[in-house]
Amino acid sequence: MSVNKAAGTFELRHLRYFVTLAEERNFSRAAERLGIAQPGLSQQILNLEALLGTPLLDRSRRSVQLTLSGQVFLQEARKTLAQADAALAAVRRAGRGETGRISIGYVASAAYAGVLTASLAGFRATHPEVELQLTEMEMGLQLAAIAGGTLDFGYIRPPVAVPDGVVTICVLREPLVVALGAAHTLAGRDAIPLSGLREETFIAPRQAADVGFHHNAVAACRESGFEPKISATGRDFTTIASMVAVGLGVALVPRSLTCLQLPGLVYRPVTGSTTTSVLAVAYRRSELAPAVRAFIRHHHRAAPSGPGEAGLDA
Repeated sequence: MSVNKAAGTFELRHLRYFVTLAEERNFSRAAERLGIAQPGLSQQILNLEALLGTPLLDRSRRSVQLTLSGQVFLQEARKTLAQADAALAAVRRAGRGETGRISIGYVASAAYAGVLTASLAGFRATHPEVELQLTEMEMGLQLAAIAGGTLDFGYIRPPVAVPDGVVTICVLREPLVVALGAAHTLAGRDAIPLSGLREETFIAPRQAADVGFHHNAVAACRESGFEPKISATGRDFTTIASMVAVGLGVALVPRSLTCLQLPGLVYRPVTGSTTTSVLAVAYRRSELAPAVRAFIRHHHRAAPSGPGEAGLDA
């Protein structure tokens, strides 16, 4: 069916007017439902017919009756209005951050700590239509990808150098415990003074001495008055735990990692140090994507108060 462009502009309101009239079968009731004057509705229907180049109403009868063209147009108009309403609703959901996609990087210890699963489950409960893409990734790579725009969000273990434009907030702060072999002479104690481990070989993650858990281990030992002997490193905590279990050394780890159990491995609280391990999230300060902004706000609400928190540009 062709549209007579000379008769004016075809708009969605024409469809709404026509569908309402067809449902009410009366100009007065339709005009009242639409909140417009009856003469105005009559003129809009005439304009619509002129635009379409065919009559939609059978005006030979006193009541409102549709022509065959009107019946066909009514079916198509309802489909069009439903699609338009669905499109508006989808756009509004996206604008509120209720739909979209978020790419998320994480270090394995975030999963051990339970923060990753709890955060994602809580967000999914309120934003079920947002797609979450997860990738385990070393935190330096996470931060570079966030700064470069190829990753939206990351779970990291500070301290670590943070690129310009990327901010972090602390979501968990936990004490350190010592992992040691079950045959170790101190394994039978309920708690172990950290200073009593000064002669031990410490196993640390394979990272720079001023980064993450490696930094935490050095800081805790220095707080207890000695410089740790770190002569072995592991790629991840499963490797470190295995090395400890076979007697190659001891390791200072966040308390949440006690969930990683291996034969011959025990964990004990330490005394003499207040050093803690921080789990943080990282994101772009100038983030624009509504879904990612909603994810950031979700973490701000759950984050403990205190230093290390950062904001999000409006």
